[in-house]
Amino acid sequence: MTFVKQHPAQVNNLLEGFFNGFPANLGKDYPTQFGFPKVNIHETAEGFQMELIAAGRNKEDFKVQVEKDLLTISYEKKTTEEQKDSKTIRKEFTLNSFKRSFSLDDKIKADAIQAKYEDGILKIFLPKKEDTTVSPKAITIA
Repeated sequence: MTFVKQHPAQVNNLLEGFFNGFPANLGKDYPTQFGFPKVNIHETAEGFQMELIAAGRNKEDFKVQVEKDLLTISYEKKTTEEQKDSKTIRKEFTLNSFKRSFSLDDKIKADAIQAKYEDGILKIFLPKKEDTTVSPKAITIA
């Protein structure tokens, strides 16, 4: 699975050592500077588990879709009208709209991707396709 941010400066290949090939702090503050939520990606024998931190949002406001081997996760900020009987003195936290995309490796079974939102984390499971490698076979020479 290849990691692709919606900013041209940040493109890396996860399967070719994304986590091992770069220093741990490379781009560390990049997602929060531009309003992108941070993502953790874990690999198991069955697939990849993505965790996108998204506290304070509703699961209905997320859109997760796959199109042409591109997994896109987006959140559209719903605007609410400020109450007339009070005025905001200070507002520090925001829930900005975002869109993040990840290109899927051909080893991912795209039609079986699952997503759930719990405890402020959007969890997406990307199952691996069954291994279709052909076992070596000895061929006799006549």
